[in-house]
Amino acid sequence: MGTRISRRDALKRSALAAGAAAGVCVFGAPAVLAQRSPASKLGIAVIGAGGRGGAHLGVALSEQLVALVDIDDNRMAGIMKSLENNPAANAAQVRTYFDFRKMFDECHKQIDVVFVATPENTHAAATMMAIRLGKHVYCEKPLTHDIYEARALGEAARQHQVMTQMGNQGHAGEGIRVLREYLEAGAIGTILETHTWQDQVYGGRTRGQERPAPPSVHWDEWIGPGAWTEYRDGLHPSPGWYQWMDYGTGLLACVGSHTFDAVHWGLQLKYPTSCVALEQEGDTPGVWGTLNTLLYEFPRPGLPPLRAYWYDGVRRDPNAKDKDGRPFPKGINRPRLADELSEKYGRNLTGGGTIFVGEKGYMHSGVYSDGPRIVPETQHKAFPAPAKKYPRTQGIHADFLRPCKEGGEPPSSNFPDVSGPYMEALLVGNLAMRAGVGRKVEWDGANMKCTNIPELNQYVKREYRKGWTL
Repeated sequence: MGTRISRRDALKRSALAAGAAAGVCVFGAPAVLAQRSPASKLGIAVIGAGGRGGAHLGVALSEQLVALVDIDDNRMAGIMKSLENNPAANAAQVRTYFDFRKMFDECHKQIDVVFVATPENTHAAATMMAIRLGKHVYCEKPLTHDIYEARALGEAARQHQVMTQMGNQGHAGEGIRVLREYLEAGAIGTILETHTWQDQVYGGRTRGQERPAPPSVHWDEWIGPGAWTEYRDGLHPSPGWYQWMDYGTGLLACVGSHTFDAVHWGLQLKYPTSCVALEQEGDTPGVWGTLNTLLYEFPRPGLPPLRAYWYDGVRRDPNAKDKDGRPFPKGINRPRLADELSEKYGRNLTGGGTIFVGEKGYMHSGVYSDGPRIVPETQHKAFPAPAKKYPRTQGIHADFLRPCKEGGEPPSSNFPDVSGPYMEALLVGNLAMRAGVGRKVEWDGANMKCTNIPELNQYVKREYRKGWTL
């Protein structure tokens, strides 16, 4: 289980954890909440405020917004203008930075909670710095760029006893809980395989031309710990970086953080033992493909391994056929089963989500694990609704902030128990994409090691640029 802490500990955790980390952290121990009452508002910093971070500003303003970080001065100016027009924002007291390292150096004593919403290239560096200072951290999905980073963040969060949450909103929703309750109640029997797919395309874009970074963009801070490249159109702003291997994790980890959650958490999985790319399209160097089909195998106690398929992208040739001469489904890359069930039962299942194939039938959930239903609908209506076994939340932000203030059980997508292991599993698929079609990646999850293609292990833990550490 994740770290469960008392209400008093929740209020004092920052100072205690930072003190324990004195040997590894360059900052002194902050005197954060030790002198505050339980009703005090949380001091909040938002890193990556001008992009996805905007989704967290409302929450920050409902507490106490201390600092904002963004590498783009123009975006920061726009945010501050909107805050200045909001009397409740107290904009004059909000400090702004383009380098989160400096922000932590100058503001850590006033901060209790950090929202990290940068590109995933810098997720781990910013998040680890916050954890070692004893801050509670909400990090956007995908949690990390590398497998090693996911493991390291989970271990650090447990060590420093802070609350953590990855921003995969569906995990805090009703749907994924209902889904798991139905599956565990035996609604479709033992699960034989799963098929998960997306309705978006990120990969295969051109790399863009090098040119000087705009004066408003602090490019060195954008690159962060990643491999250096000159500024290129299409990398900033979002979603340009998603398809770049050096900075993004492609559609699998970015949007798969939502959709594959139905499989990983819904079936209580951990690490896959293997993953293989069955199909790939796209040949731009250093860029994730335009189409990917993967097959994971997950061990299950007392059962055969689960075969979990992943599909993304769009085919170059709309008239392409499979090895048996059958045309592929038109449009997005998806399992043929989605079309077959849609046609047979008159329910459109082709827009993205997961199909669970069980001994007794099928179950479908949406992109965010929402709307789970047995297929066909008559079978769903005939099955008694299972009891609510899993605690419900009031949404992804409330699920995070509650234990930050009150202590108790950790957020539902906390790093040590849930989102860390989940991200490790998901990113094995990216190793399979790098390996190429038909080269099965044999994976030792406990040791984070590819056992049969050793050259892939360089991507498990990348080398950070000088000046950046984890």
